[in-house]
Amino acid sequence: MSDWRAGRPHPADAPPTWERLALDSGLPRLEARVLLERASGHRREWLIAHGDEAADAPAAGAFADLARRRRAGEPIAYLVGTREFLGRCFEVSPAVLIPRPETELLARLALERARPGASVVDLGTGSGAIAVSLVCERDDLRVAATDRSRDALAVARRNAERLAAGALAAARLRLCAGSWWEAIGDDERFDLAVSNPPYVELGDPHLRQGDLRFEPQQALVSGADGLAALREIVEGAPRHLNPGAWLLLEHGFGQAAAVRALLAAAGLRDVETAPDAAGHDRVTLGCMPGASGE
Repeated sequence: MSDWRAGRPHPADAPPTWERLALDSGLPRLEARVLLERASGHRREWLIAHGDEAADAPAAGAFADLARRRRAGEPIAYLVGTREFLGRCFEVSPAVLIPRPETELLARLALERARPGASVVDLGTGSGAIAVSLVCERDDLRVAATDRSRDALAVARRNAERLAAGALAAARLRLCAGSWWEAIGDDERFDLAVSNPPYVELGDPHLRQGDLRFEPQQALVSGADGLAALREIVEGAPRHLNPGAWLLLEHGFGQAAAVRALLAAAGLRDVETAPDAAGHDRVTLGCMPGASGE
C-alpha cells in the first residue's frame, strides 16, 4: 500500500500512483476514472486493483492533459471520443453533436412507427447514432442518412462501418451529403422521416454554457427563433414522404406548440408531442394523409 494511504508523506519525487493521479486531478471521482481509463488503456477493474502502483509516465502525462481540458469544460465525450446511444458505443468528435439520452426517445418512436420494410430518412445524421441504431435494431429497414457536413458524415461512416457493416455493404444504409432534403433525389420518397435538427435560438445564453460551448454551432443554432431548420424540413416533407408516412422531429421543450402548428399547416394529421424522461416536450410527430401503405 502506498505511503499516502498509510498516512505517511508521499515522497515528492516518487512517481504518482494511479489512485493519486485521480485524487489530485481536481475532478469528480467518476470523471477522473473515465479519463484515467482513456489515458492508460486499462479498464476500470484493473485500475482499481492496481491503484496503489506507480503510474507510467506517458499515461500520467496523457491523463494530466485530459484532466486539464476537462477542468476547462471540454465534454467528457470529446475527450474519450465515444458516447453510448441505445446501448451501443458511438464515436464522436467536435464535428458532431454529442448524442443525448433525450434523442433515444426519437429513435424509439421511429422504430415503433416504421412499418415492415419501410424506407427511412434521417435528416442531419451527425454521428449517425439514429440511422445506425435503426438498421441495427431492424434488419428490414432501409435508411438514408443525410448531413451537409462532410466531417460529420466521415464520423457517421466510421460508426456505420464498425456497428452496421452488413447494412452498409448491402446499401440498406446510405450516407448522403447535402442539406436536409437537398441530399435526396427529387423523386425519392420515404415511409418515415426522422430528424434532430438545430433548434437553439441565435444568441441563446445556453450556447455559452456547459458542453454547448464546444459543440458545432451549425448543428445547434437555427435562426432568430430556433425554428428555421424545422420549417425547412416540414415544408419539404410533402414532396418526399409517401401517403401514411410519419415525420418525427426533436425540438426544444418550449417549441412543441410551434412545431405542431408547422406540421398541421403542412397537412399532416394525427399530430402529437411526446415527452422525454424528464417530462419535457421533446418530439413532435405527424402522419402524411392517405393510405397507410401496407
